[in-house]
Amino acid sequence: MVGGAFAAAGPGQLTIIESTMHTSQYQKVLEEHKTVTMSNATFVHPAKFYISGFSDIPHVKYFYVCLCFVYIITVLGNGLLLSVIYLVKTLHTPKYMIVFNLALTDLCESTALIPKILDIFLFDNRYIVYEACLSYMFFVWFFVFVQSWALVIMAYDRFIAICFPLMYHSIVTKPAIVGMLAFTWVLLLSLLAFIVGLIGRLSFCGSVVIQSFFCDHGPTYRLACNDNSLNYAMAFVVLIVIFCFPPVLIALTYICISIALSRISSEKERIKAFKTCTSHLILVSVFFIPLLGTNIAVMTSYIHPNTRIINSALTHIIPPLLNPIIYSLKTKEVLSSIRRLCKPIRMRNITLSKKATSVSPH
Repeated sequence: MVGGAFAAAGPGQLTIIESTMHTSQYQKVLEEHKTVTMSNATFVHPAKFYISGFSDIPHVKYFYVCLCFVYIITVLGNGLLLSVIYLVKTLHTPKYMIVFNLALTDLCESTALIPKILDIFLFDNRYIVYEACLSYMFFVWFFVFVQSWALVIMAYDRFIAICFPLMYHSIVTKPAIVGMLAFTWVLLLSLLAFIVGLIGRLSFCGSVVIQSFFCDHGPTYRLACNDNSLNYAMAFVVLIVIFCFPPVLIALTYICISIALSRISSEKERIKAFKTCTSHLILVSVFFIPLLGTNIAVMTSYIHPNTRIINSALTHIIPPLLNPIIYSLKTKEVLSSIRRLCKPIRMRNITLSKKATSVSPH
């Protein structure tokens, strides 16, 4: 999040795009500033921000049309997974409570992000009210935060299942998982509310152009004309807590899992146990590799804003799209549950077709 996503691009990465905006509109937005007083300090807030998106890319609207189809598939995939877990009683286990939580956050993140992107760029509504921008930022990043720690809880589930199989059902219980999920939601909600709230203590007396495809945290706070060092510090804390610490914890759990698997004498049993982790490993790779790669690249070198935006967009959009597909195709319980739910429908169709055949005249 520091750099490409949360803490914004480094020095020299900002491009001047105000010239591409309608001059009269831009001047009007600059003039419409609100003065807010907090604790005897005065802050200047703009009436609206301007979302820049890509610059000088022909036919870029096709990208946003593609996003529309991606969103439809994401909603259908996660909606199907949520429905299957809810309807099939055998999936009402601690493991699938975590999967349900991940699918829900995927669905919510995509819904918070993509429809507004389509409104901004397909219908050219690039000006967004200050308060709406902060709300947009809050909900998009909140669900990303939850996804990050949901993957940690899934790793914990696999760790207990493989390293302590006899104690699994006494440790990984429904109340324990509910408690862990609730704790992460409340903690992350509080952390992000504080971080977004800090933007209210910034004054924006210059440019109001956010060089991203949504109200991203970094590109927004970097526009401030007063001291934003606390915002940068908190963004760095988030980078550690949300995007560095979870992969480290997941890596440690898989080191322990590898040690436990190496002690199993039967190669067939080792492979069988490892297969229960493959879906989770794919989810972790899809989520963390592009996210960390984008942020590290932006922090250590110059990346063109268009490249940064498309990397960030794919980082937000691809995991919610792939997660339900991975879990539907890679998990036998889900596949068998889908077949079980579809069986009555097939039987009903066969019965109806037989009735129709029997009553038709010869």
